[in-house]
This record gives sequence, C-alpha cells and structure tokens, in this order.
Amino acid sequence: MVYKVIGLMSGSSLDGLDIAYTELLEEKGKWKFEVIASACYEYTEQWKEQLKHAPGLTAMDYQLLHTAYGHYLGKQVNRFIEENSLQYKVALVSSHGHTVFHFPEQQMTAQLGDGAAIAAETGLPVVTDLRSLDVALGGEGAPIVPIGEKLLFPEATMFLNLGGIANISFAYPDNYVAYDVCPANRVLNSLAAKVGKAYDAGGEMAGVGIVHEGLMNRLNELAYYRMPYPKSLDNGFGADEVFPLIKSFGLTHNDSLRTYVEHIVLQIKVAIETAPTRLLNNKLYVTGGGAFNTFLMEKLKQALLPLDVYVHIPGEQIVAFKEALIMALIGVLRWRQEYNVLSSVTGSARNSIGGAVWIGQEA
Repeated sequence: MVYKVIGLMSGSSLDGLDIAYTELLEEKGKWKFEVIASACYEYTEQWKEQLKHAPGLTAMDYQLLHTAYGHYLGKQVNRFIEENSLQYKVALVSSHGHTVFHFPEQQMTAQLGDGAAIAAETGLPVVTDLRSLDVALGGEGAPIVPIGEKLLFPEATMFLNLGGIANISFAYPDNYVAYDVCPANRVLNSLAAKVGKAYDAGGEMAGVGIVHEGLMNRLNELAYYRMPYPKSLDNGFGADEVFPLIKSFGLTHNDSLRTYVEHIVLQIKVAIETAPTRLLNNKLYVTGGGAFNTFLMEKLKQALLPLDVYVHIPGEQIVAFKEALIMALIGVLRWRQEYNVLSSVTGSARNSIGGAVWIGQEA
C-alpha cells in the first residue's frame, strides 16, 4: 500500500517550517519512499519572537499560542497543497510541532501546535504529540528520527543531524544507539543574529575567526558531555547556558563563531570515538541545515579523517527535509499501530506507538 503523507518539522533553530509531501510504500517489511514536493516556509519575525519566548508565557497564554500555532500550521499545509497541486491526494498529516519544554527527567515534554486546530483547518487526519508516550514510559523522548533512519536508509549505519541541536545515531545490527550531542545551529544562528544575519552563510564569519582556548575549555567542561546516553537536550541548554557563556568572554563575532564551530566538531568526534563498537561502514551520513555550512563540514572532515570516518552529504532535498520525511513515516506507523519510537535509543521501558490522532472531517 502507498501512503501519501505530509510531514511537518519545526526545529529549534527557528529557521522556518519544513514541509515534505512523500509517498511511502511498504512491501514485506521493507519501506521505500519518494519525496514528491518540499518547502521551507520562513517564520515571520513575529512568529520567531513568539516561539522564542514561549517558555516564559503564563499557562493561559501558552495554551492560546498552542492553539494559534496549530491553526497557523494548518493554514501552511493548505498553502503547500495549493502551491503543489496536491488537492485530494494527501491522506494524512504528521506534525512534530515546535518543542518548547523538554524535561524527560520529570517525564514531561511539550510541543506547540494543537493537532485539533491542524485537523480543523485542513479537514485531514492528523498525527501529533509524537514524543509524549515515550517520555511517560521513562524515556528521553529523543531522538525519535532513528526509526526512520532504520527503515528508510538501511544502507547507512552512522547518521548525524545538524539542526538546532546536533544528534548522532549508530545503527548496530542488534541495537540502535542515538542521542543529542550538543547545541548546534541554535547557538550559531544566535551568534550570527548579533550582526543582523539570520545565519553564518557557508561559515564565512567563522572561517576568519580564531579559536579561543579558554572558551573552548569551558564549553567542553559542561556537565552534559560527561553524562552517559541515552540523553537528550532541551532547547534551553543552548539558549540559557551555552550562549550566555560564549557572550561572557566578550569575543568578536567571528572568534565566537569559530570557537563554537570547533566545539561542535570536537563533540561529534568524541561521540564517534567513544561509541561502544566501531561500525564496519565508515561513512557518516550528514543532514540538517548545518550540512550547508561548508566551513563546518570542512573542519568535520579533517577531524574525522584520523578515525577513518568519511563525511557523506546526500542530495540537497534529503539534507534539508529528512526530518520532515521521517515525521511523515512516524505518522504512518502510528496510523498502522506499529512501533514508531525505539526504546534502545531513548531508554524507555519499551518500544512504543506514539502520537495522538485527530480526524479532520466526518467519516
């Protein structure tokens, strides 16, 4: 059976809403996919500010934003359908939402984007709230993309996603290990914003900066990096701990960016060096917005060469929309009532079938 699905992903870097329409085919337990259409709708400054400051809202205002953002998502889905002539083709929408709170140690995670509002706007079945069941079962609720990596990219065994947060996955034959490595684009973009830029295009500013060893040492000493996996990061770690630490050194923008690029590279290298077992496949499959940062990619390639690990960057569409594609798959698995979150990744009590289902129109 072919499933025709729209996946939605909003990352912590706040660069925009990623949308992918994909056709997913399952045959005898093997999955195939084709991304038919994709887009990134940039957030207006008003939406960026609302999402950025959501953690500080009152309970009432947070719920109002949750509803408003759900209606916004539904309208963007309708726009995407109209722009790509997908009327009467889409069977399901699967939305990750925008993470505001993530406290797995207290068994709580929260993503903005009311599923009922999306369903009401689109008239389509919608799957949302993809992480909560895993967290309720004692898991980290993150990363959740490994199920999609396992089913959609079986030829690869090491994955790195460079979004607002960098996370890494190791696909062992009898196990799957994945966790958040460090904040990535959320911090880099915040540093670039200090000079009026949305991001450091190609890493040009970082490329002319100088590494500050004192800041590097302080960053690498942060307690999170000594924690064993499974582990995951809340957006606040980058915004409330890492970014203020960088600012406290009073460096130039270029030096701050260069130092943080080196920090990201080092933490990825450590993650690979300390993996429980080295995989026979020595390719690191890199996706996410950070894969377009050519300076970051050059530094990563240089750092991993001594480990005989080679950076592989797939086609531009997969780099940019892998997470939206996988959200579509996670929604389909929920619809089929099949496991869509792996306990070996998150540390939960068991694999789970996560997600709330909203029916947008009468049967």
